[in-house]
Amino acid sequence: MSYAIRVHEVGGPEVMKWEQVEVPSPGPGQAKIRHHVVGLNFIDVYHRNGLYKQPSLPFVLGTEGAGEVLEIGEGVTDIAVGDRVAYASVIGAYAEERLIAADRLVKLPASVDDKTAAAIMLQGLTVQYLLKSTYPVGPGTVLLLHAAAGGIGLLATQWATHLGATVIGTVGSEEKAALAKAAGAHHVINYNTENFPARVKEITGGKGVDVVYDSVGKDTFPGSLDCLKPRGLWVSFGNSSGPVPPFETSLLAAKGSLYATRPVLNGYTAARSELLERAADLFDALEKGIVKVSVNQTYSLSNAAQAHRDLEARRTTGSTVFVLDRIIRPSAMRDSD
Repeated sequence: MSYAIRVHEVGGPEVMKWEQVEVPSPGPGQAKIRHHVVGLNFIDVYHRNGLYKQPSLPFVLGTEGAGEVLEIGEGVTDIAVGDRVAYASVIGAYAEERLIAADRLVKLPASVDDKTAAAIMLQGLTVQYLLKSTYPVGPGTVLLLHAAAGGIGLLATQWATHLGATVIGTVGSEEKAALAKAAGAHHVINYNTENFPARVKEITGGKGVDVVYDSVGKDTFPGSLDCLKPRGLWVSFGNSSGPVPPFETSLLAAKGSLYATRPVLNGYTAARSELLERAADLFDALEKGIVKVSVNQTYSLSNAAQAHRDLEARRTTGSTVFVLDRIIRPSAMRDSD
């Protein structure tokens, strides 16, 4: 038997329960893995509170992890028992052990440890497709990046500056502004003390930016649109402040024939070949020092409720992980029920 964080009803952090679960042997095309480190991401909050509904209850939270392969099912050929692997965007990660479709697993190079992998797979692959595919960033690109001191924000800032872009980041405090600047942001706006659309126009001499990467949602809309140059692209890929309210598409016309997209990672990694290609690009960027991961918070998995509280209160910076170096049983729980 194994233990996992399960949700029996959607709601606040208190609905997360540390429970014993049975993990059977893998079926065809599956692998059974033991997690060493599990990642924390804001999408976990959306699953927990019901914003992103799951097909059934109860379910195991979490979409990102790293560990080792314990067993493989029939037909699995490119993953073997004992392989160090990681994955992203497959729900069920808040567990000691789990079953997973083997074609979603990526082998880890020796240069990437488990903590780094669990911290970077979802965020790093997201940054990879955002900068390389959703809007191909390069020399001359001027972009606005909301939540620039978060896990995705710090990675995106590093990678975008390496690609030659001018990065304007928004943050909520002076402490976070320092983190964004250290990552390479050329301009940092504190949205709690400054009007960010006005500052963007000032920074760009009234021209606006080519692309806005917006993971905040409600609080930055429609201000994000006011930051774009004509025919600019608004990339809405998160809702940390709540969902963007419904709006008429005529608003895009009125603000300069703008483009808008709502991408998700699975849409860019559905084919295994594309997943492996993007992961290889990410690992290459890590090995070359183009991006560095800042794991600024570590929790035990049984204390996931507190991690969610801290994340929602914006008390975290960079990346956060759960470490499973030792087995934590219910008697050791501190704040999960």
